[in-house]
Amino acid sequence: MRLKNVETGWLMTMKETRRNRMALILFFVIPTVFYAVIFLITTHRPISFHLASVSQEAFVTVSQMNEALVFIGLAAVGILTSFLALHLTQKHAEVNRRLILCGYRTTELLASKFLALVTVIALIGCYVGAITPLFFRPQRFVFVLLGFVMAGDVYGAYGMFVGAIFRRELEGILFIVLLANLDIGWLQNPIYYADAQNKFIIRHLPAYFPSQLSMVSAFTDQSVLRPFLGSLAYGTILLAAALVLYSRRMRLWK
Repeated sequence: MRLKNVETGWLMTMKETRRNRMALILFFVIPTVFYAVIFLITTHRPISFHLASVSQEAFVTVSQMNEALVFIGLAAVGILTSFLALHLTQKHAEVNRRLILCGYRTTELLASKFLALVTVIALIGCYVGAITPLFFRPQRFVFVLLGFVMAGDVYGAYGMFVGAIFRRELEGILFIVLLANLDIGWLQNPIYYADAQNKFIIRHLPAYFPSQLSMVSAFTDQSVLRPFLGSLAYGTILLAAALVLYSRRMRLWK
């Protein structure tokens, strides 16, 4: 992999993303709307929920609004970045094939797209993290912010994986909506996890480790090493799978 090609691809991808001003605005408007809705409809009534990554018996009692704010922040970052990753992977397929003919490698193309995605993830994650203290003070803000970024990393890699599988946008969008709504938009909420009949399924979904990372950091002083490493491993596996599929898709047949 040649770093000069990766840098050039990253710069071109960032310039193209920057030109889509409406999408960039929505990346910041949507989390704001989510937080505003949570602020308007939830109360500070105490609720208890189970944090699976701490222990099987550990229950935490916090404000309903505080728990909902952390959860909706994770959902906003994960869903937005998965759609952006899908767009970056599917768009300009023929142009990317011409770049391969000119000497680029598929690893360089995908790496440049992923670096552009990571840049946007950092911006969105930092923005969501920045508005969270306006409503409440997490116990370990930096690790809550890290959980937001890791949620974007995992679901960004998932979006690239889906984009490498499907050639058309509609199928990719439906596939992302299917998992994102079930996983980061529903089942990873600790309130549902506490009473779930089959917790094994929830623990193996993509957003499990990032959700635990932010929740544990926001409301306890327990170690977050395992959720962080799990998030990193899950994102790496999805990214590696996306690379394999993208390489086959971009292959130039004689």
